[in-house]
Amino acid sequence: MNKINIAEKFALFTEEWTPKIIAESNGQLVKIAKGSGELVWHKHDNEDELFIVFKGQLILQLRDKNIVLNVGEMYVVPKGVEHCPKAQADTHFMMIEPSSTAHTGETKSELTVSTVQQARI
Repeated sequence: MNKINIAEKFALFTEEWTPKIIAESNGQLVKIAKGSGELVWHKHDNEDELFIVFKGQLILQLRDKNIVLNVGEMYVVPKGVEHCPKAQADTHFMMIEPSSTAHTGETKSELTVSTVQQARI
């Protein structure tokens, strides 16, 4: 495997809320995405989901509080916790999660991306 330049990977796409797989390690996918506005309320019953912000600000709305992530900050949404990511314009972030994790859990919306649509870049 070659080294990965994360900034170069972010430059390869413009779509928002469409995770791109950049690596895999021990059954965990390393994904990057861009976002603006809100995604959709959802949960992952069997998987934790780790978020790291590289540009902008990502708010992980939980039912009882908001977790505000700025550049260089991370948070793990525990499995079973309902959340709704909300991003400032052109926010760039990374997610690390098991390969079994569905984009928006059991919730389906026009923003939901199937596992097949999550391209490797």
